[in-house]
Amino acid sequence: MDLVGACRAFVHVSERGSFTVGAAAARMAQSVASRRVAALERHLGRRLLERSSRAATLTPFGRDMLPLATRLVRLADELEHEAEAARHRPLRLAVPATCPTAALARLIADAHGQGIRLDPRPAAPAERAGLVASRQVRAALLAVPATDAAWTVPLGLAVAAAPGTGPVYLDTLRPGRADRAQRPRRVWLQPEDDVPHIRDRLTRLRDAVGLRPAQLAVAPTVASAVADVLSHGDALLTSPDQARRLRLHWRPVGELAAAGLARGYALATADDTDADATRLGERCADGIARCLGTGTGAGAAR
Repeated sequence: MDLVGACRAFVHVSERGSFTVGAAAARMAQSVASRRVAALERHLGRRLLERSSRAATLTPFGRDMLPLATRLVRLADELEHEAEAARHRPLRLAVPATCPTAALARLIADAHGQGIRLDPRPAAPAERAGLVASRQVRAALLAVPATDAAWTVPLGLAVAAAPGTGPVYLDTLRPGRADRAQRPRRVWLQPEDDVPHIRDRLTRLRDAVGLRPAQLAVAPTVASAVADVLSHGDALLTSPDQARRLRLHWRPVGELAAAGLARGYALATADDTDADATRLGERCADGIARCLGTGTGAGAAR
């Protein structure tokens, strides 16, 4: 027996005092409502309604059962509502703030084609890790060392004036004696690159080539760093893709050219059983690569 359907018929008929009106309110035929109420009475072992040609009235047993039947119908309706909402709940994904709007739009469209309603949320590296750990997002693109990454993004220095065809060496930024009274040129790290596996390598290189501590700094914003690149001759650590969008000249870091310097990303999910998040990483990998600025396809970005 369909217990919820039978209770639904019983509640609507008893509230309206009529099988005809109650069945219409429950969106079922009168004959169906009559069968369901009769089945419920057999199941419970007592008559719930007294029937006449004009009305249906509650028996004493029916009055006792009506509040419980009403509660069961209400809970069933809430369950269906919550299930519908869960099926259409967007997949909130924490992404780097460096992802360009156009690439994010294409990723959303790619995900929609896979039946996934994607809701990207730009955030800094530490925030992304916290959001997925606290389940405020269903997945996040985490900053990881390149050796552990599914996607890697080459990093180098972007400058205002074309430096020629070769790499840019950090030791060329070392101030001379005549420059002591002037502000030395700086290398700006974006908040996205303020992570140990990138920051620490550059800090060691800064000390090895004799730069001052202040010559390597984390910019409060990308816009402020680019302004200093344009006005003070500073350099910005960035990817080739972002340098093109900023209309700056990009070159690899000379001292690290052999080993390479790169951002690394891996997709982390809040729940290992989240099929949509897993499908996003598998079927929208190229779209993710475009957002990150790898310049290549998914796993091949390594």
